[in-house]
Amino acid sequence: MKKELGIFILLIVLCIIVSIINPNFLLSINLQNLARQIGAFGIFSIGLGLVIITGGIELSVGSMMALLGVLLSMTLTEYGYGAAVAVLASIGLAMGLGLGHGLLITRLNMQPFIVTLCGLLFYRGLARFVTDDETKGFGAADYESLRFIANGNLFGVPMPFVLLLVIAAITWLVLHRSVYGRYLFATGRNSEAARYAGIDTKRIITLTYVISGALTAISGIIFAFYTNSVSPANHGNAYELYGIAAAVLGGCSLRGGEGSVVGILIGTALLQVLRNLVNLLGIPSSLDFAVMGAVILIGVMADQIFTERRNRRQVALMRELSAREAK
Repeated sequence: MKKELGIFILLIVLCIIVSIINPNFLLSINLQNLARQIGAFGIFSIGLGLVIITGGIELSVGSMMALLGVLLSMTLTEYGYGAAVAVLASIGLAMGLGLGHGLLITRLNMQPFIVTLCGLLFYRGLARFVTDDETKGFGAADYESLRFIANGNLFGVPMPFVLLLVIAAITWLVLHRSVYGRYLFATGRNSEAARYAGIDTKRIITLTYVISGALTAISGIIFAFYTNSVSPANHGNAYELYGIAAAVLGGCSLRGGEGSVVGILIGTALLQVLRNLVNLLGIPSSLDFAVMGAVILIGVMADQIFTERRNRRQVALMRELSAREAK
């Protein structure tokens, strides 16, 4: 809870600073756009956070979005299927890809970094191949429900943000109030100990990658209709870094076993406010990557410092207890 409170205070301070530097930050149109970005990025960041809690990593998010985006466009505009079929197929495919990642990691004992890095390369290349490296779009066709999810507002609140709140609430219940959540944290802290305690760690890890795939698909659909076109070479490029940075900022330890949904939401908001600050100040957008790199570095450094302090306190306490018993 201390981590979440600290990052929330940092978010508030940053918002105050940005509004002072550029009052346009508080304009309704800017806040709506910011909320839309937080919603779209936050959904898949939650999935990435769950994977990180297991002690794993997911690097193929951006490439998966590119593949799902072009296939969604082709399914709707070229093959003539309805919106419901196309959406369900996209989510099902993403869950299948997540299942494949989970099985390779748990059954073949491959490193998550290697599995998902290969996914990053494979899905991007496949997207470019099936489209012959051409941009796919949705044109002026009437996909009202899908466009509303990406670009619409509900009582003035952008739909991606509303959807994020719904998904976050469900994920919070699952993560912090269910057996699966307890098993997930136990697996991330010490998978061997969890396995000896009777937890099916392989199943937990695999299921987490499937959930991450589903959330990636939902974000991918939002991004596809938000931009109204999908370039297989560039769409979703480096989005996994935004998700990882948001999760790390929100308190998810790359060692596994730590993290919260609230923290991920705050981390996503903080990262998007930083990006918004870059835009409002007219700083070149290429510095987005520099900001992300600095954020991830600071997050990992903070996690390392807090972990070492906690370990030192535990060692000191154990020594004190041993000394008392010796007396």
